[in-house]
Amino acid sequence: MSFYQNKDVLVAGGTGLIGRPLVEMLLAAGARVRIASLDDPSRAPQGVEFRQTDLRDFSACLDVCRDMEIVFNLTGVKGSPAMTAQRPASFFVPTITFSLNLMEAARRMNVERYLFTSSVGVYAPANVFHEDTVWSTFPSPHDRFAGWAKRMGELQAEAYRIEYGWDKISIVRPANVYGPYDNFDLDNAMVIPSLIRRVIDGERPLTVWGDGTPVRDFIHARDVARGMMTILEKGFSEPVNLGSGIGFTIREVAEIIARFAPEPLELRWDTSKPMGDTRRILDTARATALGITPQISLEEGIADTIKWYQANHADLARRYNTFTDPIYLPDHARDLQR
Repeated sequence: MSFYQNKDVLVAGGTGLIGRPLVEMLLAAGARVRIASLDDPSRAPQGVEFRQTDLRDFSACLDVCRDMEIVFNLTGVKGSPAMTAQRPASFFVPTITFSLNLMEAARRMNVERYLFTSSVGVYAPANVFHEDTVWSTFPSPHDRFAGWAKRMGELQAEAYRIEYGWDKISIVRPANVYGPYDNFDLDNAMVIPSLIRRVIDGERPLTVWGDGTPVRDFIHARDVARGMMTILEKGFSEPVNLGSGIGFTIREVAEIIARFAPEPLELRWDTSKPMGDTRRILDTARATALGITPQISLEEGIADTIKWYQANHADLARRYNTFTDPIYLPDHARDLQR
């Protein structure tokens, strides 16, 4: 019988990039799933209990954690490096608020097992990111606000282990995650969804920031969800990198996406734009030792994401957008909405 059979499981952020495939896998494993999300209810699959709620409110966290045995915290803010630079508070404040509120609510509601989704952003620049190096360094300047917010969630988990003996808190650090249900908003999307949208929507030629040389570790959301389920089931409490362990240049990614255009597509490189860190690859030895290996290749995953985008692009407005929430808009922009 599956570990998750008949378990009451909360997936906070269960309508998003990783959350949606995680929910589908949990349902297939026999779990009773509750989703907490700010998205439109239509983004939730059949067979779940859906709560459209704001987890920045501690009382809402207490409510959704009630009667749950397991909590997956997939909350956070995903956006482009440019948006991070322009709107750092919109990354830092909700990310740290979600983390603090939900873990504390889960503790008070006697949740047995908890998974906290951290980020590749916690790491300092390095050729390869090893889990145990984090606390001897500082996050990359390109990720310092989101990176520090996620580090605080990890530190909170350590504090709970020390003071309360809650040792069934798992931590995962996903690499650059992509797939269906991603953020395709051109104002703040990451590289893969941004390029997919622009290619499918007909941008010709396709202009890509930088010179294409930065190397990134990409992993499909379904592979991340599978890894999360394994780590939580094993009760593993040390942080675990979830990535491919393989580097692809941005040029390689753009060329793969361009191959799906209906006609030959010219790529242009805008070297006046920022490129971020030179190389970001996760060491995946710890995940491999736990029996976790990605199953979806980058080309297969991009094809899957393009197919999903083509079928669902009309419904993307139903996704909650932190960057248009009046709570986080700069004062002058908020005034324009009144």
